[in-house]
Amino acid sequence: MNYLKLFITCVVVLITTNLQAQSNYEKGMEKAFDLWETNPIEASQLFERIAAAEPDNWLPSYYAAETLILDGFTKLSDKSVLEAQLKQAQIFLNDATAISKDNPEIMVMQALLHTVYVASDGATYGITLSGKIMALYTQAEKLAPNNPRVVLNKADWEIGGARYFGQDTQPFCKDVERALELFTTFKSEIKFYPSWGKERAEEILKDCK
Repeated sequence: MNYLKLFITCVVVLITTNLQAQSNYEKGMEKAFDLWETNPIEASQLFERIAAAEPDNWLPSYYAAETLILDGFTKLSDKSVLEAQLKQAQIFLNDATAISKDNPEIMVMQALLHTVYVASDGATYGITLSGKIMALYTQAEKLAPNNPRVVLNKADWEIGGARYFGQDTQPFCKDVERALELFTTFKSEIKFYPSWGKERAEEILKDCK
């Protein structure tokens, strides 16, 4: 009987500990998302701390990178700050990739990091990174053809290229329409799984029309 009680006690302690850890993780992630609205750099730092406590979870590192990458689009003229920020974002993406290989969400974010470089200095980075960006989107599309962020960002990149070379953008606008439809059906059971992109798709479609 004593062994049974000990076993039950151990199970209860284990479950309670797991629930507490899950609760701390969720609270931390929610706090980081709230902080992102006002201070993306501090949000990235909080995601980094969460990642250290969740070594088998790719999402905190992914978001630590995303906050820096998206903020980078607002700092294109500040080359020294941007360079340091993108280098740190690359470290986070490397960490996320080490945990979750062949992950289309991480590939999209890697392509966006390269896109910030191109946007900051097209003459320097356009030739060296354009092919890598397209290759990432092509690979991600093969892995997840119905992922709305994959479809959207690949089309967004292709629209930019078509406009640059004076080509018709309508074929790619149709892909954005498809992405918008996919946003209504694509679901994940993973807590805090990426869900961004719908607003961007709507903005692009306005320009397409």
